[in-house]
Amino acid sequence: MLAVCDKHNPGIPSMHRSKNLSHTETPPIDAQRHPLLSDNDINTILVNGAQMSLSKLKRARSFNARIYYYAEIGVYLEVSLSRGAGITDETREQLQEIHKEATHVHMNANKRLALKS
Repeated sequence: MLAVCDKHNPGIPSMHRSKNLSHTETPPIDAQRHPLLSDNDINTILVNGAQMSLSKLKRARSFNARIYYYAEIGVYLEVSLSRGAGITDETREQLQEIHKEATHVHMNANKRLALKS
């Protein structure tokens, strides 16, 4: 709000509501407030998300944590199979490699757990 001086007391802001400048501004278009992701962005998000889940899978100490992160990687891979979403073949291949590595990590951890028992 913009304060206006009272005509009876110059220099002292009035307690009355002043002009609101937002009425003269046009509201932003939805596309300006929520820009769409580019095709390149979605590919980066999928690969980075899967890599973070793989890192967490490698550090996980319990079976439940490992299965959770393994499932997350599976979701990233499944999302990459969507056609028409701008996901490249290179991204699909990277996600398949990450999933393959996650499978080995998870299975090896299960073998170690079984050997301890």
